[in-house]
Amino acid sequence: MGTPFSRDILQIDAERVTERIIANIRSQARKFKKQGAIVALSGGIDSSVVGALCVRALGQGHVFGLALPEKESSEETRRLSRLIIEHLGIENETVEVTPILEALGSYRCRDEAIRRLIPEYGPEWRCKIVLPSIMESDYRFFSVVVQHPAGETRKVRLTSSAYLEVLAATNYKQRVRKMLEYYHADRLNYLVAGTPNRLEYDQGFFVKQGDGAADIKPIAHLYKTQVYRLAEYLEIPEAVRSRPPTTDTYSLPQSQEEFFFSLPYDQMDLCLFGYLHGVGASEVGNVIGVAPALVIRVFRDIEAKRAAAAYLHMPPVLVDPAESH
Repeated sequence: MGTPFSRDILQIDAERVTERIIANIRSQARKFKKQGAIVALSGGIDSSVVGALCVRALGQGHVFGLALPEKESSEETRRLSRLIIEHLGIENETVEVTPILEALGSYRCRDEAIRRLIPEYGPEWRCKIVLPSIMESDYRFFSVVVQHPAGETRKVRLTSSAYLEVLAATNYKQRVRKMLEYYHADRLNYLVAGTPNRLEYDQGFFVKQGDGAADIKPIAHLYKTQVYRLAEYLEIPEAVRSRPPTTDTYSLPQSQEEFFFSLPYDQMDLCLFGYLHGVGASEVGNVIGVAPALVIRVFRDIEAKRAAAAYLHMPPVLVDPAESH
């Protein structure tokens, strides 16, 4: 790597990057003879930037925005998704997905798994699943945090079977939303624009055939730090740009570090860059202000997540190639 490793290593020319992405979106729309793009807008930085890029590439009249809240979505998600839709000035629809999730048993299956560990857990309780900090241990196991309606909070380590059941039930949320995106894509002859950034794409922070499904992924090559820079250039509202990254998947507030990543996104970006470019743990640690031993832990975690993500990225496996000749 020729350029010295520093916090500036992820700086980009926002105008040039924007123009390149816009050209790619237009090219893909032409290639597949699509008339526009569908973007699910959560009020987060990634989907907001993708929405703005699609508008610049295809025009306001050729981008359809979807807000897809459910009963456990935060009020901030509802408010900011509406804010970015209005800011972009695009045709849109809000669909409450709670009835679909209830019919599929998403909440029921999740709650039954939790009750095997906490029998008194009930419908009025709130929950989330969390990982211990990478600073605490090299070995990280998921726990469920529950909150009684009166405010009392408990934390219990999840068994493997309970974790998988909670995860499977919760993944309904991402898959139902994607189903609705493709309904509108089919109806309008539009592309579905995915919203993962590089950190999420590389580390597998998405649901297979859920938010991992898309026709184009315009920012999957950009680190989250770079997405924030694009958001500034694209004049995304400050309320969206200042919102801390969140999963907004469970009824209790949950940061992305609690659920998946080892460190805040700005440090994780640099750790991933360092890992991918062979930068030593000491050098990375000096830049992000973390002890080299902890950077080594993060590198191991990155490696493990990349291995798991291989399945998430994998296309359907064929016995023999089926291409026409």
